[in-house]
Amino acid sequence: MVIAGLLAALALPAQMRMTVAQLLTFVKSSIELRHPDKQVGDYLRKVVLTDRLDDRTIEDLQGLGAGPRTLEALRALRDASKDLAPPPVVAPKPPPPPIPGPSSAEQKRIIEEVRQYSLSYVKRLPDFVCTQVTRRFYDPSGLEFWQRDDVLTVRLTYFEQKEDYKVVLVNNRPTDISFDRLGGSTSSGEFGSMLKEIFEPETQADFRWERWATLRGRRMHVFEYRVSQSRSKWHVSYERRLDIVPGYRGLVYVDRDTLAVMRITLEAENIPATFPVQQAATTLDYDFTEIGGQQFILPLRAVVRMRASKFLSKNEVEFRMYRKFGAEATIKFETPEPLPDEKINEQPPKP
Repeated sequence: MVIAGLLAALALPAQMRMTVAQLLTFVKSSIELRHPDKQVGDYLRKVVLTDRLDDRTIEDLQGLGAGPRTLEALRALRDASKDLAPPPVVAPKPPPPPIPGPSSAEQKRIIEEVRQYSLSYVKRLPDFVCTQVTRRFYDPSGLEFWQRDDVLTVRLTYFEQKEDYKVVLVNNRPTDISFDRLGGSTSSGEFGSMLKEIFEPETQADFRWERWATLRGRRMHVFEYRVSQSRSKWHVSYERRLDIVPGYRGLVYVDRDTLAVMRITLEAENIPATFPVQQAATTLDYDFTEIGGQQFILPLRAVVRMRASKFLSKNEVEFRMYRKFGAEATIKFETPEPLPDEKINEQPPKP
């Protein structure tokens, strides 16, 4: 409907009176729909503005991709409208009022229920097999100009609460290299240990409610937390030779309806200046997954980032194609496409 309307407008021969706001809408739509520059320019020559067009607006449209014929017509409109009043100032729409958070007592109750969920999480998991795909990136400049290093496709078996990793493909080519012999940084422990350590009573994590959020279409409580170095069990390693246990902080996203943890983030704090790795952070997402006809909440994706001097490394790990343990013969191990943005990105809360 929009395309047809614009094409019809472009064909109108008579003069057309427009406000600057209407002109902006028309030109932006023409750019998005890739209408021919000459045709847009010819149409604009028939336009008469009712308020003043300025250079700043023309520059903004040029930045969006307006062509030379369009810009020529816009400058003519600028000159023709120089004696008119400027466009009315439109006040920005006020942001919606913040959604009230839970009371202090409710926050405490939520954390205690999430603690029980987290401590018993692995006991509720089925035995399964899945495909773990790790895309490894690096940037020697330190400016996040990422270059892909390699892609690892691993058969991950979870049996009797233990994880086993078998490398199947490296850059889509079969390999028999063992998981322990892979160079560079790798990731493990996503199936409960990270979650459990944050909520263990002896960790004494300090939790504070921060905000509401929406993740994969579901409303989330977002809690901020901090774990002191003396209580931490999170290891940061460098080239499998050096290892430290830093304190850390992060966020926990808790599903409002199920009180299941759907995302956790960790960021190391106070790393010793003598340690090669100066920044380390992890984000782990969970999602609802069906195995054997039942719904479970299982890891979806993890992102691990590190910085050593200028050198940056990033692992994007996805957990795909879950199957009940014992059905390995039915799995075709291949490297799927990355998850779509709507599965990953947080959305603002809705009233």
